[in-house]
Parts: sequence; C-alpha cells; structure tokens
Amino acid sequence: MSETINIDIEVLGKKDTRSGFGEGLLEIGRKNKDVVALCADLTGSLKMNAFESEFPERFFQIGIAEANMMGIAAGMTIGGKIPFTGTFANFSTGRVYDQIRQSIAYSQKNVKICASHAGLTLGEDGATHQILEDIGMMKMLPNMTVIVPADFNQTKQATMAIADHNGPVYLRFGRPSVPIFIKPDAKFQIGKADKIIEGDDVTIIACGHLVWKSIEAAKELALQGISAEVINMHTIKPLDEKAVLESVAKTGCVVTAEEHMIHGGLGDSIAQLLSRTVPTPQEYVGVNDEFGESGTPNELMTKYGIDTRNVVESALKVIQRK
Repeated sequence: MSETINIDIEVLGKKDTRSGFGEGLLEIGRKNKDVVALCADLTGSLKMNAFESEFPERFFQIGIAEANMMGIAAGMTIGGKIPFTGTFANFSTGRVYDQIRQSIAYSQKNVKICASHAGLTLGEDGATHQILEDIGMMKMLPNMTVIVPADFNQTKQATMAIADHNGPVYLRFGRPSVPIFIKPDAKFQIGKADKIIEGDDVTIIACGHLVWKSIEAAKELALQGISAEVINMHTIKPLDEKAVLESVAKTGCVVTAEEHMIHGGLGDSIAQLLSRTVPTPQEYVGVNDEFGESGTPNELMTKYGIDTRNVVESALKVIQRK
C-alpha cells in the first residue's frame, strides 16, 4: 500500500441537485422547442418555476394526479414532444409504477421521469416520502435508462443530455445542498462512468450523494496509506461494465455506495456483473432492508449506515477479503 497519497478535489461551492435540474430544464427548453414540462403540484420544490415563467405555453400543472401526469406525458410524445415530468421520487415511481410500465416503458415512449427528494436525505418528511427502492424498480423495466447524478453541475448536465436521448429515462436527484465538484463544462455521457480518483488498493463505486461521501472516505483512507479508486457511476442502467472490470482488475476488491436499499440498486448491478465475469470481494454501503424516519439528512445517513465512516469501514473490510 502507498505511503504518501495526495487527494486534491476542488470544491466549487455547495448547492442542491434539484436546482441543477431546474437550471438544466430551462436551458434545454431554450434550445429545443419540443421540450415540455409537467408537474404534479410541486413546481417550487422541483425548481421548475423558471421554465414555467419563460415558457408558460409549454408548462402543464397537472396537480396531485401523478398517474394522469404519466399518461399525459406518454401521449404528448406521439406528437413529437419531449416531456419532462416532475415530482418527488416516491410519487414518480411507487405511486405510478403501473402507468410507467404500461404506457411509457413497454411502449418505449420518450418521457423523462425527473424525480426529486429521493432517498433518506429528504429528511424530516419521514419514511412515507423517503423512497429507497426506486432505482431497483426503474432499472428492472425494459427500455428504461436510469441516471443518478452526483452534484448540482452534473444534474444540470444530465438534464440536458437526456433531452437528446431517444427513449424513457429515470433521472433521480435530491433535496439537500451538497458540495459541487464536477466542473461546469464537464461532458456528460449516458452510460459512461467518471473516474474521480485513481487508486490501486480498493475500488469504491458510488452514485448520487454517496459520491462525495466516497471522496471523503478516500481521503481518510489515504491517511492510512490506502489508495482508493473512486468511480462516479452516475448511470446505473446502462452500466459502464468496462470501467468496473478495468478497476477491479487492478484493485481486486470493491465497495459500492448508494442512498438506496442494498437490494436491487447500484450494488446489485455491480455484483451481478462481477459474479458472471470475475467474482470479486464486494461490500455494500446502503440501507439494509429498513424504512427511514424523520430526521435531518446527516443524522439519517449516519443512523442508517450510509455515511463516510461506513465507506471507510467497508473498504478496510473488503481489502482483508482479497
């Protein structure tokens, strides 16, 4: 293991990822007149106000009728529109899974399902709103692309990129402010992972808010002389298999980290790949078969085992299994 490891990640500020969605939606709306937006009575929470103000004729307030919103969005694609639906992740998936499956995924409709307030970091709204199963639900649907960006800039970039992608997309983002570390001019490519930190001793593959936690973990591991490779797997489906296999061929072990159940999410996608190609020691950082509860985002991430400390501990554990 390395004696001296220097990790220098520039932080460009702090902002919530949902604001990245709002800015990206506005910008792509200015470039593409076929982009329309639909919201289920959460315009402010989804940061869709600017789009509504600038393009009132292309904004549709559906109200608290999420199933109707999905059906309307599917229908609009027939006329060549590119609909972006907006509501909380719980209502974007769990409440309307039948409509997504039948009217969007099965029919391969060009609908962009944009879901905010995902995971535990929704915070004080509690278990009924903190969906932790949505990545699994959406990645199991044929024809569905699943994207979980890491920060404000990447959420903006992903929002714009999915407008050019032909087919249904699930875009998942969050409520709290998190460090911005992706460059504003970075190229976002669906299905192409970002290697944030080069390393030799352990691979850490993360998505969403857990990317920054993994960066923090890599810094702590470096103090112990452990060289961790951190990969931002912003696209869960299609998975960048090449990036995973190249990294574990070098490190020989992997930790997956996500703000999601350990069942069915990013970790299971990695495990499935490795089990059929190169079986590799793996540890999961995720919520272990529990519903959440009310609390601050930081409190909940600590209690449910998806904090920096958990990534560090999992890395130390999996290295011993090599």
